[in-house]
Amino acid sequence: MQLIEKLREYADDFIMYRELIGAYDILEIFLLTFIVYYILVWMKSTRAWQLMKGLVVIGIFLAVVYFLEMNTIIWVARNLLSFATIAIIVVMQPELRHALEELGKKNFLPGSIFTDVVKKEKERLTDQTISAIVSACFDMGRVKTGALIVIEQNESLKEYEISGIAIDALVSSQLLINIFEHNTPLHDGAVIIRGNRIVAATCYLPNSPNLTLSKELGTRHRAGVGISEVTDSLTIIVSEETGAVSMAYEGTLVRNVEPKALQKKLDTIFKKQQTEEEERSKTKKKSILKGVGRSKHER
Repeated sequence: MQLIEKLREYADDFIMYRELIGAYDILEIFLLTFIVYYILVWMKSTRAWQLMKGLVVIGIFLAVVYFLEMNTIIWVARNLLSFATIAIIVVMQPELRHALEELGKKNFLPGSIFTDVVKKEKERLTDQTISAIVSACFDMGRVKTGALIVIEQNESLKEYEISGIAIDALVSSQLLINIFEHNTPLHDGAVIIRGNRIVAATCYLPNSPNLTLSKELGTRHRAGVGISEVTDSLTIIVSEETGAVSMAYEGTLVRNVEPKALQKKLDTIFKKQQTEEEERSKTKKKSILKGVGRSKHER
């Protein structure tokens, strides 16, 4: 009988709470679940996951202290809480910036709101340019000349371009090899390629904070991965120690690539972009023609 009475009480409570919960409350619960889930997914791929585990340990410690009524420690913890929030923001600054950049990459808003007034259509890589890049990288690899080449896509690399020396010359294998030749003024740093032109050399790039990268990788590889994490560029790295050619794209490093694999990757990325641009252009033309046709019909 007692069990039945308890079940009735639970049923009455459920009915009461169900009447209080509206459609917006359910929507709010779903939104909070979605946000918390994606925050945890994001944190697991960054150093924030280690920080979260540390905070959990501190939380357990404070719960034990509170249970044992250790008032002095509780008083200290309360006074430090306001400073701890600021400290976490400072420590997590690179991860928070990366998270906001990733959020900005999502096309939630129309592109026209945040684009320049005059948007020039970017020149795409030709087969000749792709062949020149591949040839130069493997020629340098054979003689163990280190190189770091960043190829711009949709996201601008102006921020990193201004840190180097302007060149503005057509891409050629001879020019790339000459730039990265040992004991020359331009060999240190990265070369940035936009379209079919080398726009700058000796550019400084951000190092990747990714802790999963192999310890044997040097600054050149970490910079290549770093720029691919914060932009949509493709980076080619030639190791000075081994002569191996690697490529970094979307934060992933692929080591010891073959010439055909590199050529195929470049072809795939840039021809895909060209196809997407052509489709967007066709869609825009169709919408303009529909608008013209509609206006004529209204007349």
